[in-house]
Amino acid sequence: MAFRTWRAAMADALYGPNGFYLAAGAPGRHFRTAAHTSPLWSQAWLRLAQRVAEAIGGDEFAVVDMGAGGGELIAGLAMAAPPSWRLVGVDLAPRPHELPERVEWLASPPDGVVGLIAAVEWLDVVPVDVAERTPGGWRLVEVDESGAERLGPPAGPDDVAWLARWWPGAERAEVGWPRDEAWRDLVGRLRRGVAIAVDYAVDIERHAGGTLTGYRDGRQVRPIPDGSTDITAHVHMESCTGTVMTQRDALRRLGVDGRVPPYGGDPAAYAAALSEASAAAELLDPDGLGGFGWLVETRGVALEDCFA
Repeated sequence: MAFRTWRAAMADALYGPNGFYLAAGAPGRHFRTAAHTSPLWSQAWLRLAQRVAEAIGGDEFAVVDMGAGGGELIAGLAMAAPPSWRLVGVDLAPRPHELPERVEWLASPPDGVVGLIAAVEWLDVVPVDVAERTPGGWRLVEVDESGAERLGPPAGPDDVAWLARWWPGAERAEVGWPRDEAWRDLVGRLRRGVAIAVDYAVDIERHAGGTLTGYRDGRQVRPIPDGSTDITAHVHMESCTGTVMTQRDALRRLGVDGRVPPYGGDPAAYAAALSEASAAAELLDPDGLGGFGWLVETRGVALEDCFA
């Protein structure tokens, strides 16, 4: 089997002719995201979009869901968003069959967006190279379709410079500058409003050996670039432009509260409130979904107007 760099292998495995993300229903068949947890997720994003719309003013407003997958988030917003809002899902996968008609489905993000761009678990699947430190310096890691690896050529100057600045203590790491460029391109499509990326975030002390992994059928597995497995790596949020916060902090500022409610005498209402509190607690769990990083970039809007 032919060996190639992880960036090339990952791009083909995820987005090539038989790529993982081109299959209908991916990634929902393989792993659970915040969008599958509770309606609280889309309600929080709706609240955020309303704040952004109020801060912007005027009649033009759009919500763009970048890497929309099965369309869960943008479909949830379509149920309650004002009719005047433009709603756009962006993904290379086919348009989900049950997506509301009002939602546009595009293969690439539109330009000149006035509104909110949401990129949830998108940057972590932007293909990147993997490098290992050797006595002779950083070298790229090559992989074949079975997942077998070998050391490849020396890392390029851009790779070495990025690693020296952002992951200085690593012995093996993902080279994140392609994510930085992808984020800059996405933010560049925002004319006015807010862009947010939500993803697993790198902790350079805990992740000295890198974070590359795979998911299949609801389980974490060895990353194998054959198209059958999602291949992902944590995102170095600090290397991208913007303000970084945890999902726990962001959602709390958007009104998500996981506290157990007091009993008010109505068993059915109390059971429903307990269920909502449980869902909120999962979204806020610092050792789970609440530990996700939120990367926020604004254009002509104050951060405080969006996250009170």
